[in-house]
Amino acid sequence: MTLATKRALTAYLFLALPLVFFLCVRLGPMVYMLVMSFTNWGLLRKTIKFIGFENYIILFNDPVFLQALGNTFRYAVFGAPIVIILSLLIALLLDSIPKGKGLFRLIYVLPYITPVVAVSWVWRWMYQPPPLGIINGILGILGLSAGEFLNSPTQALPSILAVNVWVEMGYCTTIFLAGLQTIPKEMSEAARIDGANDRQVLRRITLPLLMPITFFLMVMEGIQFLRIFTQVYNMSMQAMGGPLNSTKSAALYIYQKAFTNFEMARAASASVVLFLIIMVVTVLQVRFFDKRVNY
Repeated sequence: MTLATKRALTAYLFLALPLVFFLCVRLGPMVYMLVMSFTNWGLLRKTIKFIGFENYIILFNDPVFLQALGNTFRYAVFGAPIVIILSLLIALLLDSIPKGKGLFRLIYVLPYITPVVAVSWVWRWMYQPPPLGIINGILGILGLSAGEFLNSPTQALPSILAVNVWVEMGYCTTIFLAGLQTIPKEMSEAARIDGANDRQVLRRITLPLLMPITFFLMVMEGIQFLRIFTQVYNMSMQAMGGPLNSTKSAALYIYQKAFTNFEMARAASASVVLFLIIMVVTVLQVRFFDKRVNY
């Protein structure tokens, strides 16, 4: 056996370990879930039989599921762009200060590294009606009327969305700041010598060179908001996605079908739908940004 063959076998051996992990822990359960979605299996059923697309037909005739899908799209459509824009602005401001970048980076990343359950419950307490809620207390000091926040069908979703934006902003700001620090200062200095102002440097140099990072963050944050669960579960009324299902996400709908109603097959079909939506959205983002990214 030659040295090249031994090296190739060693490489394939190391590659086989994550491949086996992917097949057993990722792909296997996904295939099982797909098969289960075409059956009537439930924890309270003694027999399992194949029923074809019946679960999917029932699913798309369920107004609660359709509302949960609509809420999920609202989380993603509004949440991901807001996170990217705010994080980019904060990163640009942090990059412009001469000292203290590490301290401010730590401050902004703290919400992201804090357990999401703890963050959700703290914000839930802050949203409480007066005299308990801090936010309503501040509104009262300013002479403004108290908000209903999590108790309002119209305010609950934006309230939960704001918390998720606040959490994700720390991660995106850190990534943007790291990207800004990799851009050679000579490029912006040369542009200013040629007469470019700060706005032109930002538009012609900084933003184009940050496009790979922006593309990565848009894809990741889109996925993150499409499968939002923890904040909705911990902040909504009685963990049901209320009031009136106004905050219920697709992930929470799947959880309730599986572990509250014990309709495992129905939950599997909803999981397949959510997976396809995430895959389609990700592919569209890749095709849209790929031509606009300067590697």
